[in-house]
Amino acid sequence: MANFLFLASLSVIWIMLLYHMFLMQGGYFHYLSFDKVIPNWKEKFKDLPKVSILIPAHNEEVVIGQTLKAMTKLHYPKDRLEVIVISDNSSDRTEEIASSYAAEFPFIKVVVTQPPHSGKGKSSALNQGFKASTGEFIAVYDADNTPEPMSVYYLAMGLHQDPKAGAVVGKFRVINAKKTLLTRFINIETICFQWMAQAGRWFWFKVATIPGTNFAIRRSIIENLGGWDEKALAEDTELTIRVYNSGYHIRFFPAAITWEQEPETWKVWWRQRTRWARGNQYVVLKFMVQFFKLKRKRIVFDLCYFFFTYFLFFFGVVVSNTIFVVNMFFDLQLTVGIVSMVLWVLAYLLFITEVFITLSIERTEMTRANFFTVMLMYFTYSQLWIVLVMYSLYLEIKRMLFQQEVKWYKTERFNQSNQDKKKR
Repeated sequence: MANFLFLASLSVIWIMLLYHMFLMQGGYFHYLSFDKVIPNWKEKFKDLPKVSILIPAHNEEVVIGQTLKAMTKLHYPKDRLEVIVISDNSSDRTEEIASSYAAEFPFIKVVVTQPPHSGKGKSSALNQGFKASTGEFIAVYDADNTPEPMSVYYLAMGLHQDPKAGAVVGKFRVINAKKTLLTRFINIETICFQWMAQAGRWFWFKVATIPGTNFAIRRSIIENLGGWDEKALAEDTELTIRVYNSGYHIRFFPAAITWEQEPETWKVWWRQRTRWARGNQYVVLKFMVQFFKLKRKRIVFDLCYFFFTYFLFFFGVVVSNTIFVVNMFFDLQLTVGIVSMVLWVLAYLLFITEVFITLSIERTEMTRANFFTVMLMYFTYSQLWIVLVMYSLYLEIKRMLFQQEVKWYKTERFNQSNQDKKKR
């Protein structure tokens, strides 16, 4: 029995590794070709649609000024632009800072959430901001984002030129990547996610996932879907499933770039990633119940991918590690000892290869520091993710069994010095 479980768990792990190698190849192909449509699209993009940018903000005084400053520098006609800051139950200077920008720039306005909608989390804040918006396209940015000047233009252009696209998602980079070892890990994780999970799935299957920031979606879709799901901690993934099930696809267009702040301490990282993991687990369980009712076969495939990622893969890792450790103290009569070691070494080498090839896409990231960071990442950061996902699953099952209310955790922000910004 132990031999069967061990081999089965190794098979699950290797299926995921090989699949990500396949995605990495697609991501690299997309990197070589995604910008070839830009000259032709620009020629046709004359009558620019109105874009409403929603920025949910709860106690964001540390970063909101920097974000709004970036909004004023966007290369998009200001008479076709509407920036809405949703101050959601803020007790600091968020509303004051946002209001000072609104007083200077007519296209910026502030919406303050009111009971019973205040303090309910990002989805609720987005729904309140959406009610105050008037744009044909709705863009979303987190309060710690500094989008590059052409980002909104590229998002709107992607939607305008691709009528089958319900949403267009851009690329995000880590502004504080060099701050700590943790932010270096996150920077590498972010790059790999975008060029493997996003670009690879788009290139091979025309599937991408809406992130929490730097995306634009058609107003008509939000209206037809009834807004964001306020019970979802991962409102972006949940919205993704419903957009695809409505008959649209989601385009990954990395020409649109934003820079965002990532957690600089492990405590903040743990709480943020626990929310992400629980949110994605909620989405998988929610739509698995409706599996046979989903209209779009393409999103069924992606739902299976999330199920494999957040359930089967991590269970496979836990089972294989558990059997390996137990066998060190008790003879489980494993007959795959040498084979398991060979497979483990090959898995590590494959992980390293995938990451380095992906980093090569971002020209500034093939550094000596990142070389050693990647070597260490497999044994530390990646293993901690396994513990986090198992813990998140425990919390999510507990919530479902005892009908507990979902509590939103707002990621803590850090002061970003001008010197750190210049390094990026």
